[in-house]
Amino acid sequence: MAAISPMEIALEEARAAEVRGEVPIGAVIVDGSNGSVVARAGNETRAQNDPTAHAEILAIRRAAEALGAERLSGCDLYVTLEPCTMCAAAISFARLRRLYYGADDPKGGGVAHGARFFAQPTCHHRPEVYGGIHEAAAAALLRDFFAAKR
Repeated sequence: MAAISPMEIALEEARAAEVRGEVPIGAVIVDGSNGSVVARAGNETRAQNDPTAHAEILAIRRAAEALGAERLSGCDLYVTLEPCTMCAAAISFARLRRLYYGADDPKGGGVAHGARFFAQPTCHHRPEVYGGIHEAAAAALLRDFFAAKR
């Protein structure tokens, strides 16, 4: 049996978030040296009544707690949607090594779109960025979620 990829785990987290009535976005942080999962999360903004409870932020908090460190320099983040500017800043501050994301977010993204946080001269740490990982599945989750809301 083939091992499940980190992005597939992020998609599981996104589906679980949708079941809870949250926007279906999931995130996973893995140890870059061995690929083990350090933390995982889905959006919890509604459950926590917290606009900062994005999947990425929650995964970063959980990884920092699990590792007992504020910097996650040996870790990689997988998230189903291009991070917003707030999450891009948190990724930079956490010193994550690599960012892998699924679907582009032309409206709210802060990495390849919008503020392009990592390209700013005030950005102190720029992770390697790889987009389009399981893009079709990630985009379909969001498209179907919002279509059902209309």
